[in-house]
Amino acid sequence: MNLDTDRWYDALRSHDPRFDGRLFIAVTSTRIYCRPICPAKRPLKKNVRIFACAAAAEAAGFRPCLRCRPEVAPWTSAWNGTSTTVSRGLRLIGEGALDTGDVDVLAQRLGITARHMRRLFEEHLGASPIAIAQSRRVHFARTLIADTSLPITDVAFAAGYSSVRRFNAAVKTAYRIAPREMRRGRAASDGDIVVRLPYRAPFDYRGLLAFLRPRAIPGVEVVEGDEYRRTIAIGETRGIIRVRDAGDALMLSVPRAFTHTLKPIVDRVRRLFDLFADPNTIADDLSRDRSLRKLVRRWPGARVPGAWDLFELSVRAVVGQQVSVAAATTLMGRIAAKYGTPIEGGIVFPDAATLRDAAIDGMPASRAATIRALASADLDGDLTTIRGIGPWTAGYIAMRRGDPDAFPEGDLILRRAGGNPEAWRPWRAYAAILLWRSA
Repeated sequence: MNLDTDRWYDALRSHDPRFDGRLFIAVTSTRIYCRPICPAKRPLKKNVRIFACAAAAEAAGFRPCLRCRPEVAPWTSAWNGTSTTVSRGLRLIGEGALDTGDVDVLAQRLGITARHMRRLFEEHLGASPIAIAQSRRVHFARTLIADTSLPITDVAFAAGYSSVRRFNAAVKTAYRIAPREMRRGRAASDGDIVVRLPYRAPFDYRGLLAFLRPRAIPGVEVVEGDEYRRTIAIGETRGIIRVRDAGDALMLSVPRAFTHTLKPIVDRVRRLFDLFADPNTIADDLSRDRSLRKLVRRWPGARVPGAWDLFELSVRAVVGQQVSVAAATTLMGRIAAKYGTPIEGGIVFPDAATLRDAAIDGMPASRAATIRALASADLDGDLTTIRGIGPWTAGYIAMRRGDPDAFPEGDLILRRAGGNPEAWRPWRAYAAILLWRSA
């Protein structure tokens, strides 16, 4: 990506929101970096440096602007000209893949060596994968400090830091200010934690809910009006989360009991609602195909619905083989009711250990055997090695777990739609969602 100041300076002077989250403007005279939409007076060109990501600006010694708040810019995992591998890596980092700092595991998931992965990130973004993950963590911490009433100690652990000392050091290094000095006297509250999750417009929230509504597992999920809610379990803590649209961000409500596991919950919700998508890039690429052009215009900002839990999603995919959506939803509700954990207001869907030896009545024995096999399988591996899972099921699972190029091979509706799926790469999952919706 060409980050030459002469190329971007005039464009950035317009405060165009299309650049928000894609580029960051650093000012050498103040050592501060901003979003392109920052209302501050535009600096002289000679004092400007352009960066592809916030982590690169921070690595160069610049601190985030406290006025435009780069930490709340829409997170993007794709940019025209950026390597597909880097885009996939950014998406996985956005989902928490480096929360444990294991670069080698991330590289294996991308199918490359750790050394090659670092080289690609430096070339395209100007920062290492670890630097980007650390930047995301400290930005999340800043969001919690500014936008919630959580005590500072709780913010540290909610943001994924192992100690308050490391949290304080990270925030001071990034912002040149202590966490407590950012709080501005916000009063404490015992209610749910509400986290704002920005997205890049357009965002077809209603279309996403239209997909989730008929598939909502009775007792586990509810789509009511413009709100999505579901039961969750993290360790021994159980409760209900709620999501609604605020026009430029999703508002996530999480019970305070989940304070110390807030970051992985936020990461999962971002994946569930496909908040890492860059809709304009996807639309531009898919519009080159005549069979998709009208659909892209009809439903701007279409997203691929994700999933809260990979095992739950896999069970759903198997249960839904050769039956209607309504029938699959009924079966999933029965499984939840019989094997799940009741809580106030709902049921937590059973985990793999619970279904590993379960009889799972009400469906063909072969399908029940496939679910039991899933409960013992490595869900990050090749699922087609499991008896009862073919290319369509594996492709559907891959789509909803966040692979933008996954494709349910052999799908009857997609075959009837025509077109050339190879021409839809690397956005075949979005093409599939549009074609299913049109049918």
